[in-house]
Amino acid sequence: MRRYIFSLIFLLMSLAAQAREVYSLNDEWLFFFKNDASSDEARRVNLPHTWNLDALCDHGEYLKTIANYSRTMYIPQEWQGKRLFLKFYGVQSVADVFINGHHVGEHRGGWTAFTFEITERIRFGEDNKVVVVVNNSYQNDVLPTSSEINLYGGIYRDVELIVAEQTTISPLQYGCDGVLIKQNHITESTVDATASVFVTSWTDKLCDLYLEVKDPAGQVIFKRTVKEQILPNQSIDIPFRLYEAKLWSCEEPNLYTISVSIGRDHNDTVEVTTGFREITVEPATGLKINNKHHQIQGVTLYHDRAVIGSALQPRHYDEDMARVRDIGANAIRSATAPHAQHLYNTCNETGMLVWVDTPFTRAPYLSDFSFFATERFRENGIQQLREIIYQNYNHPSIVMWGIYSLVWMRGDNILDFVKELNHIAKTLDPSRPTVACSNQDGEINFVPDLIVWQQDLGLERGLINDLDMWKERLFSEWGHLRSAVAYGAPGSINLQTNSSLKPVDIGPRWQPERWQTDFHEGYARYLAQDNRFWGMWINNMYEFGSVRHAEGISRTGLVTFDRNDKKDAYYLYRALWNKKEPTLHISDKRRTVRQDSIQQIKFYSSVGSAPVLLINNDTVKVREYAPCQFKSDSVIMRGENKILVKAGELSDEQTITIGNALKHRP
Repeated sequence: MRRYIFSLIFLLMSLAAQAREVYSLNDEWLFFFKNDASSDEARRVNLPHTWNLDALCDHGEYLKTIANYSRTMYIPQEWQGKRLFLKFYGVQSVADVFINGHHVGEHRGGWTAFTFEITERIRFGEDNKVVVVVNNSYQNDVLPTSSEINLYGGIYRDVELIVAEQTTISPLQYGCDGVLIKQNHITESTVDATASVFVTSWTDKLCDLYLEVKDPAGQVIFKRTVKEQILPNQSIDIPFRLYEAKLWSCEEPNLYTISVSIGRDHNDTVEVTTGFREITVEPATGLKINNKHHQIQGVTLYHDRAVIGSALQPRHYDEDMARVRDIGANAIRSATAPHAQHLYNTCNETGMLVWVDTPFTRAPYLSDFSFFATERFRENGIQQLREIIYQNYNHPSIVMWGIYSLVWMRGDNILDFVKELNHIAKTLDPSRPTVACSNQDGEINFVPDLIVWQQDLGLERGLINDLDMWKERLFSEWGHLRSAVAYGAPGSINLQTNSSLKPVDIGPRWQPERWQTDFHEGYARYLAQDNRFWGMWINNMYEFGSVRHAEGISRTGLVTFDRNDKKDAYYLYRALWNKKEPTLHISDKRRTVRQDSIQQIKFYSSVGSAPVLLINNDTVKVREYAPCQFKSDSVIMRGENKILVKAGELSDEQTITIGNALKHRP
């Protein structure tokens, strides 16, 4: 049970806390850069916060620097004898935490939660000062060391104060809640599982634990009490069996509520929500959940949006996931690193499948090194992987752990490091497969359970129709691998072109939407219907911030960075994937002025009835040249032309003007 208090007044009202209490510390922080002339000029901020979007920051550039956050918190005298913990859900990228001038811990890694015990540094009955020193600069021993994404800097997720008894379920185990629900064996009617509980105590060597399980309807269906020895960093395991179990699936996301209490008076309780399902993937049958095949139609999600940066609130995740469901995707990939817990809670409830990456990744820049053969690099990679798995273990929607993305087989011991990460993931969680995204040949591709090939044929090299040759060679030579495909291309809605061909000498800033549309149409034709791949992953659902790209934005998203505009490719996949709501959309509508009098109209339709195309009220013949993709015969146009397409109850329209009123690049 959690009770959140948002101001000092409410904090003072809770003096009589007898069990674990959790208080939000998101308000009333003072923020200042390390190189500011004086902390007297500190600005008041509330969390989540990132300094690269601070409206009061006048530096005018993307800052990789060090900044301080500080606040006071009054700790009542009545809490003497209790244990106090500070939990941070995300600080980008390195955090050093001080209480009353004493260093209580350092955390290296910007995407996972961490908790420090602060009891011994607290002055009870007084104000206590908390200072967090945050550093978002690239460091050679903190993953990722190579990335396209912005590391915005700041305390960009929630902060909590946990007040607990001297014997408590530990919040210190790699930042998790201290309770992992492990599924051991699943049949159609029973689930054998184990509640692994981490307990920490200043006084006791033994403890009583009470386990209670509620089914998806909220009925208590299992209870058990155990008395066990408390050992440091070792879990107390409580096995249990559920009869007539309701399994979690995409169609029926059944969730169980499991609470663990400690002590005869139940003076500390942790409650988790989870589900039970069996995951299998084979080359011939693809991915199965509870022995039912699921063809993955996934989108990649990054961690920011315009104006907000990485300081996302639950409502932002809800808005983003509403569009993911609208497009008809059944899976998301948390690119580079995990998202906030709210996102995965939403996926648990809606039946969305999730792939969570570890931040061992490489950006497409020759100057970057994604791997450093140092012990500190290795330790940080292992630490972050452990944190990711422990903190997200109980989410049934998460069905695979990513161990690397686009790294090269260059550097000493990189293969050994990948094997070690894979082994740790499989040891910590044998119920989920491991996965990696690759655009390189080599033995590294044989390490994870699943491999996702990132393709760029028709973009950086070759032609889109080369995909036919590539996939046939893949399945003839490496058919034993469990393969999926990821792909994407940039396209700006602010750039339009009359040409479908990319000139050889064109600069990287010229990324018209039409080229992105043509790329996705081609990939959909060649790959979308090939069930030999267990999935298709679209890069990306949304544009994301990157100072390494023109205008500071990667334009590869299907939706713009500010979430205001959906690109043509969005509607292509909505037509292909969304089976509940039909789609009818004319592509290339933003190119309203064209030079060539001979035109062809293209549109997407999943309506089910034959579409009718009218140009200046004349019916024009159309044909479906790929699933849901239609185009007209060539038509001669002059001046202003009214385009209307109708199918069933849906219609879409545009106006095309032929002339030189708008100058386009080639």
